[in-house]
Amino acid sequence: MTADVARRSSIATRETVVLVTALGGIYIVSQFLRNSVGVIAPNLASELGLSAKEVGLLASVFFFAFAAAQIPLGVALDRYGPRRCMLVCAGVAIAGTLMFAFATSPFWLIAARVLMGIGSSCYLMAPLALYARRYPPDSFATMVGLQMGLGTLGTLLATAPFAFAVDLVGWRVSYVVVAALVLLAAFAVAVVVRDDKSDRGVAHETLRASLRGTLEAVRVPSFWPVFALQLASYSSFVVVVGLWGGPYLTHIYGYSLTERGNMLFVAVVAQIIGSFLWGPSDRLFNSYKVPVLTGQLLTATALGLAALVGVLPKAALVLWFVAIGLFPAVVTVLIAHGKSLFPTQLVGRGMTLMNIGTMGGVFVSQTVTGFIIDLFPIVNGGYALNAYRAVFGFQAVFILLMCLIYLFSRDPRRNPRDWG
Repeated sequence: MTADVARRSSIATRETVVLVTALGGIYIVSQFLRNSVGVIAPNLASELGLSAKEVGLLASVFFFAFAAAQIPLGVALDRYGPRRCMLVCAGVAIAGTLMFAFATSPFWLIAARVLMGIGSSCYLMAPLALYARRYPPDSFATMVGLQMGLGTLGTLLATAPFAFAVDLVGWRVSYVVVAALVLLAAFAVAVVVRDDKSDRGVAHETLRASLRGTLEAVRVPSFWPVFALQLASYSSFVVVVGLWGGPYLTHIYGYSLTERGNMLFVAVVAQIIGSFLWGPSDRLFNSYKVPVLTGQLLTATALGLAALVGVLPKAALVLWFVAIGLFPAVVTVLIAHGKSLFPTQLVGRGMTLMNIGTMGGVFVSQTVTGFIIDLFPIVNGGYALNAYRAVFGFQAVFILLMCLIYLFSRDPRRNPRDWG
């Protein structure tokens, strides 16, 4: 390697580190927003008199709004580029976060979560669209792992650190601080991410043609089998860590705010580690489907175990939360599988359509499980053990059904001719 080549390589490496840090930073904040209800769910229910259905709706409406934004977001990513999309969404996220901080009724809490969902809707897809156009296909799954691994720090902050902050200054002041952090992260994106012509593959395409491209993306072979598993993949993590894990620990094990925050912290650390471990596994196995199915079936097994046993010994409980973080992190490879199906000009729209499955699946899981829990009577001021067992069993069956559909997808890693 000549000195000039080494210098250019060093500069490219530094630019990548700075870029990933900035994009990961704003994704951290959006991840916090989507998962922060889990720790304070018992507090919100007590303070505002929310039922289980309302708690489930409060958590899930974020993901409904997030999913609903994906089609216009996909068009915008391909027409205007990731940078503009991220800056506009930051303004919406800040407004939603401040509204949540000052909300005094379930209506305003839910409205705020809608704005948070819309505002956070681009902070995975916009970076991934950027990576897809600036980096070679072989490194994409690794870039996804880096982005999701860094972003999961936001989920980590929504556990023990958030519980500590709520105990110290309350949840309302905590959200005001988060709004300020969104502003700071958006400033970093504005400075670091520069517009590049390659980031806007269809900048001169008409709106009608852009929407037609969305329909083309849906018709790509294997779109629906991969989309089906997207419904169950990420939702398996969020339905526990982002919603019912906190109440489960409080009602069944008697954990305090700090204790449940610490246990959820364990699951998030496991997911961060899992994101980095699963990221390059598609290259290791020369397959997307092998690691994806392995991770999903292990997740279903963990959830099925909790559904059957109900109450786990304390040591086993820790390992269970590790499993709930580690195994669903294979979603990084599933995202890469989805991206591999689309030609370059449809990458933005294709990935955002896939993300409708990811976030729409969370909305379905959290909403349905809220109704499931309300089917059971309250026991000693908390939700019944059998209610939680039903929730875990529902999610395990959901995963298995979607895995059956996913089996019919094509695997571009096994057959290079299948690359989009």
